[in-house]
Amino acid sequence: MEYRRLGASGLTVPVLSFGAGTFGGKGDFFAAWGSTDAAGARRLLDICLDAGVSMFDTADVYSSGESEKVLGEAIKGRRDKVLISTKATFRFSDAPNDVGSSRQHLLSAVEGSLKRLGTDYIDLFQLHGYDAMTPPEEVMATLDHLVRAGKLRYIGVSNFSGWHIMKSLAVAEKYGYPRFVANQTYYSLVGRDYEWELMPLGLDQGLGAVVWSPLGWGRLTGKIRRGQPRPETSRLPVTADRGPQVPDDYLYRVVDALDDVAKETGKSVPQIALNWLLQRPSVSTLIVGARNEEQLKQNLGAVGWNLTKEQVAKLDEASSVPLAYPYWHQRTTFLERNPPPV
Repeated sequence: MEYRRLGASGLTVPVLSFGAGTFGGKGDFFAAWGSTDAAGARRLLDICLDAGVSMFDTADVYSSGESEKVLGEAIKGRRDKVLISTKATFRFSDAPNDVGSSRQHLLSAVEGSLKRLGTDYIDLFQLHGYDAMTPPEEVMATLDHLVRAGKLRYIGVSNFSGWHIMKSLAVAEKYGYPRFVANQTYYSLVGRDYEWELMPLGLDQGLGAVVWSPLGWGRLTGKIRRGQPRPETSRLPVTADRGPQVPDDYLYRVVDALDDVAKETGKSVPQIALNWLLQRPSVSTLIVGARNEEQLKQNLGAVGWNLTKEQVAKLDEASSVPLAYPYWHQRTTFLERNPPPV
């Protein structure tokens, strides 16, 4: 397993992390992801740790806390061998303050996660979304308190815009609070919006990308191809309306290119899609999920080799999309200062 620094921090993480969203299976949405119990989770963790995958990601809202509980059971007796990443901000219950990034909710959410996980500290805690109703001074002061108390070791964000991150970092800089070191972000061959603003921000400010859904919400598993029916076991029919939208023609164009590279390399479509991401700037780790051992072992095959420059270029071209404003305009300015080699 390859290891990288998490952003500008001193923490080293494996390039593949395991996503525990498939643990618990509570509710229609998360049941479509998976319903791994504690016994199954322990077996998957065994495989991960044997392969050097030592970071495990979850969130309080995954299966209404059941994901954290199952993960907590699975790590019993080996807490010192794992890194735990979890998140909070989204609504957890019907209580008026059980949502957002207020001091009230964050303190309660962290205590709840610690209890469910069966641990007294969280290695990486991320704000799951931006809360425009809470002043960033309150948010960052609360995170500072939790870090100083030893309950959080590193902090990050997820699903923030660039200006959301910069506003928070400005507050951290002003008051000497801990800075975000991670951005848990959606990024895939069929979802490259991250490259427009969040990637250059991450490189400039030292935020490592912790990539969620690197297979495009299940679209790059190799089971979806032009002219073929969708697989019956796909989670897409249940979850597609709550995930990233991808036009069919665009998806098929990317999958066609993946199939071509698969023939050249002898690797599977998802392995190629993951390997492409591992060669992108700012990426620290990819969160891979698995309902069973075979899926996990397939994902582990994405490391230990690299696509050629020609193969990367083929995938880049197939997955490129027109830039939105002002990025297409900024690209022109950049090329004037940095002309491509002749």
